[in-house]
Amino acid sequence: MKDVLVTCPPMLGQIDLFRDYAAGRGLKLHPAKVTQTLSEAELEALLPQYDGWIIGDDPATRAVFAAGQAGRLQAAVKWGIGVDNVDFAACRDLGIPVINTPLMFGAEVADVATAFVIGLARELFLIDRSVRAGGWAKPAGISLAGKRAGVVGLGDIGRNTVTRLQALGMQVTAYDPGVGGDAGIAGLERAVWPAGVEDLDFLVFTCSLNDHNRHMLNGAVLEQAKPGIRIVNVARGPLIDEPALVAALQAGHVHSAALDVFEDEPLPADSPLRGMDRCIFGSHNGSNTVDAVIRASHEAIDKLAGFLAAPGENG
Repeated sequence: MKDVLVTCPPMLGQIDLFRDYAAGRGLKLHPAKVTQTLSEAELEALLPQYDGWIIGDDPATRAVFAAGQAGRLQAAVKWGIGVDNVDFAACRDLGIPVINTPLMFGAEVADVATAFVIGLARELFLIDRSVRAGGWAKPAGISLAGKRAGVVGLGDIGRNTVTRLQALGMQVTAYDPGVGGDAGIAGLERAVWPAGVEDLDFLVFTCSLNDHNRHMLNGAVLEQAKPGIRIVNVARGPLIDEPALVAALQAGHVHSAALDVFEDEPLPADSPLRGMDRCIFGSHNGSNTVDAVIRASHEAIDKLAGFLAAPGENG
């Protein structure tokens, strides 16, 4: 039986569902005590004790993998889609096989993105807070039919988001240099970032994070954006320059924002975003449904079991 460290919060939340499944594939799961991520130092101390690692959003750096390899670590799987926290080059150099679990959560995260768009449009969050506090607020929202949304990223999440927004009667422009044409979606318009942001009522981030798009939404782009734009991010926090977004919210140029992800997670207690009444905040939880977690966790276990199988065990 191979020992596997699990540091992914959604999987940890349902860990008892996966113990027998993993055991049937020769793996024993060991849940880490973690809220969002472990530190490099914590990982360097833990990993040498395990044969495999199911990674969350932890700093899976060269130093961490080297420490693991100096002990028992043989392979790893990044649970989920995003891989910006994993040093794949280091794994190649160290001979540690690693892979992620793509195409697992497109519909689930797109559902959250769409809910955020609706919530910002109708200010449902303000109404909820008012009623809970004993009030009876009736803010005038905006209708979605005919409004224009920009979706940044045309991967699984982005495509699912586009079709949901179109179903609401919205006109959608997509930004993604890695995908050509209309991605098989009728009526989809394309643009090169940040062209056309001055026409957008909503801007929705669904793309992966890389060295080229960090802070792609910055002060200059926000100045170009349409006054009253609403921002949604269900992708990665560093896509947005948070101080620039805070300034635009304080100035009223950005009407509101719905953020499931942040530059620092959990969101620091002293973040000025906490004082933004018109904003909706998540806990980097867009993919976390019972169904999706089971699907992705089984995939992660299967892939890790394949890596860790003794020669001949896979036929």
